[in-house]
Amino acid sequence: MVGTMAMQLPFIRPGRMTRTASHPVSRPRADDEVLLDAPDARLSPALVAAARGDHGPASGLLRATRVAAEWERRDRYVTRLASFARSRPDWLDAWLATAPHDPDALLLGAQLAVDRAWQSPARAEALREISPLITAAARADHADPVPWRLALDHARGAQAGHTYFEQLWAAAVRRAPHHYGCHESALRYLAASWHGSHQECFDFADRAAQDAPADALVQALPLRAAFGYLTDGCGPELPRARLDAAADRAIALSPRLPAADPWPARMRNLLVFVLVRLERWQDAREQLRLNGPYATSFPWDQVSDDPLGHFLRIRDDVLSGAAGRPARHPRSGRGGRVSSGDH
Repeated sequence: MVGTMAMQLPFIRPGRMTRTASHPVSRPRADDEVLLDAPDARLSPALVAAARGDHGPASGLLRATRVAAEWERRDRYVTRLASFARSRPDWLDAWLATAPHDPDALLLGAQLAVDRAWQSPARAEALREISPLITAAARADHADPVPWRLALDHARGAQAGHTYFEQLWAAAVRRAPHHYGCHESALRYLAASWHGSHQECFDFADRAAQDAPADALVQALPLRAAFGYLTDGCGPELPRARLDAAADRAIALSPRLPAADPWPARMRNLLVFVLVRLERWQDAREQLRLNGPYATSFPWDQVSDDPLGHFLRIRDDVLSGAAGRPARHPRSGRGGRVSSGDH
């Protein structure tokens, strides 16, 4: 297994597309226009076609990511397409009916089933019932790590034990040792298993980032751990230096990704959130510059029922150069705790 010792989970260590379309927001100046959850140039035609009932472009897009082993983009596209299919599933139903063994259709169907089960009042039971769908997706293409990310999410929601989760984790990193989606899922499992044990989460995230290439999204995993700590409201205090180091690692990653592009917008929105919480205003302004017009529901939907409005208020405060702390702190809105329904 590639790099498994460096990325072992602590318990075995030795010793949302929220909106289905882009919505321009009128602002006083043209350069203030903001797009929420905007699809990139590859995903947008697939969503437009799906809205017309045509699954062909989505099929072509997912096939291309699988053939080229573009696992990060494949994971993102599957999540977004499944989110769209929650309210308009006809095109996916037709795809599965005409190609029941297609690995891309099976993966998308499994993601949709997990999304639906996650909202059930009997979540654990509902998730266990759809296990065969995830198994079928994983068997359809043995090289693809994305079904294993889905299996890790499923195991977390189904409250699986550590031994079983570690088996899934080993299978995931064999396929893609630095896949961000699998690492984020593992990080969230750790947070759920040891609520408040942020030291363990940071240790895991730091080891994964240290092992990864400089341009890998896993470099932002410590940032995700910092977000969990800053919004959790429980557990012992961590040194400020550890939070700054997580932000610094993500800052180093950001210029390696396209500027003013939908693809890295989620990471940059998260980075702005953390930088504002750390009162690093100049760094936050630079990330907003690199981010361009792209707002993402996450992380703002974790602290507000109006993520776009919350982002705009924070952005305006940061860009205005207000002295001291901006008027609207990221904790405003619903409060500082991450929603337990998020997955």
